[in-house]
Amino acid sequence: MITGTRSWQRALAAARPERSGTVKAVRGLGVEVLGIDGAVGDRIRIDTADGRPVDAEIVAVDGASARCMPLGRLDGITARARVRHGGAPLQVPTGRALLGRVLDGLGRPIDGKGPLARSVAHVSLDHDAPSVMDRQRIDRQLGLGVRVLDTMTPVGSGQRLGLFAGSGVGKSSLMSMIARGSTADVNVIALVGERGREVREFLEDDLGPEGLSRSVVIVATSDQPAMARLRSAFVATRIAEGFRDDGLDVVLMMDSLTRVAMAQREIGLSAGEPPATRGYPPSTFSVLARLLERAGTGPVGSITGLYTVLVDGDDHNEPIADAARGILDGHVVLDRALAIRGHFPAVDVLGSVSRVVSKITTPEQRQNAVTLRSVLAARRSANDLIEIGAYRQGANPMVDAAIAHEGAISRFLTQSIDDLAATDESWQQLATLTTDFGGLTP
Repeated sequence: MITGTRSWQRALAAARPERSGTVKAVRGLGVEVLGIDGAVGDRIRIDTADGRPVDAEIVAVDGASARCMPLGRLDGITARARVRHGGAPLQVPTGRALLGRVLDGLGRPIDGKGPLARSVAHVSLDHDAPSVMDRQRIDRQLGLGVRVLDTMTPVGSGQRLGLFAGSGVGKSSLMSMIARGSTADVNVIALVGERGREVREFLEDDLGPEGLSRSVVIVATSDQPAMARLRSAFVATRIAEGFRDDGLDVVLMMDSLTRVAMAQREIGLSAGEPPATRGYPPSTFSVLARLLERAGTGPVGSITGLYTVLVDGDDHNEPIADAARGILDGHVVLDRALAIRGHFPAVDVLGSVSRVVSKITTPEQRQNAVTLRSVLAARRSANDLIEIGAYRQGANPMVDAAIAHEGAISRFLTQSIDDLAATDESWQQLATLTTDFGGLTP
C-alpha cells in the first residue's frame, strides 16, 4: 500500500505543470526573478551558463518579481537565465539515526560516511514554538560537567543561556566540555560562520569520538552564502525539536548567534530593508526572537539552548548582545583578562546570571553560591588597595577570606578541559570551600 501511494505521488508530481521564470538582474548578494509564481520561503533553481544549477530561496516578493538569496555561488548566472520553482520549502532530516553525523547548513551529510539511513524522516524546516501553556516549568538542574557553571550559574533543563565573549577567550573549548560532560540525552551543535580550518579540529580534538557519538553537528562555514548560514541555525533547531518531541532532553549549542544575525543582515539589506542600529535591519531582531523562542521546554522533553554571542570589541552593550540578553534566560560572561592569565574557563562569575536559579537549587546551595560571590565582589572592590599594599588585614572579613583562600577559590573556579565534574561533587566542593571561610555570611 505504501509503495502504491508513493508511486501515485510521484506520478502526480510529474504531471504537475512546471512553474518557471527568468532572471532579471543580479545585484550584490541577491537575484531578482521575473515570472515565477512563488511565496517567501519557497526554493527555486537557477540555470547557469556553465550548466551548474544554483538553488536559491525567495526572501521578498514585489508584484511580478521576486528577490531571491542563493544557497550556492552566484558565478555563471546571467540575465534572462531560466528559473524553475523548486517545490516545497526546505526539508530537514530528524531522528536518532543522525547521532554521530556531521551535516551542512541544509541538512546534507558532509562527513564522508555515506548517505543518511533510510530510517531518517524528513520534516518541514518551519515549526511553531510550543504554546506558552504547553511548556513545562523549568524545575530541575541540568548538569553541564563544568564546575563553575553548575554552581555559580546553574542551568535548568529547558533554559536558554547566552555565552558572551570576544574572540579567542575559549568559547569553543567550553562548548566541547559541555558536549562531553552534560547529563542531557543528545547534543545538537551548530557551527555557524566558523572558520573552515577549525571545524575538523573541533570535531576531532575538542569534541572527540565520545562527544560526537551522542551529538549531531551542523556546519556552515564563513565562506558559504548568507542564506546557507542563516538556514543552518534553523536546521539545527529543527533537528533538536525532533529529539524533544520524542521526549528527550537536548542541549542545543550554537556558535555563534552573532553570525546568524550577520547573515540575516546581509539578506535583509539585499532584499531592500533599511539599515537601522549599526546597520542591522529590523528583520534581524525578529528572526532572533523567532529562533530563540523555539528552544525551551515542551509538553514532553526539553531543549536547553546555549548560544554564544560575539561581543564586538568586548562591548557587551552592542545591539545583538543587548537583544539576546533581553530574550534569553541568563548569560555567562567570558572575560579576556581571565583568559590571558590562563584562567579556564574564563567565566566572570560576578558578571554572569541565571534567571532560573531559585527554581532549580536548594536554599543551602544558593546561600553557598551567594557567599562565594560576596567574597569575590569584596576582593574585586579592594583590588587597587591590595595591589599597592595599602590594604590592612582585618579591615574587611570578606576581603580577608578572599586573600587567605585565594588558591582554593582559584582551584574551584578553574578546570582542565579534559576534567569533567559531576554536579553533586561540585556542590559539595562549594559547601566545603564556604565552610572554610569561617561562617561568613553576606
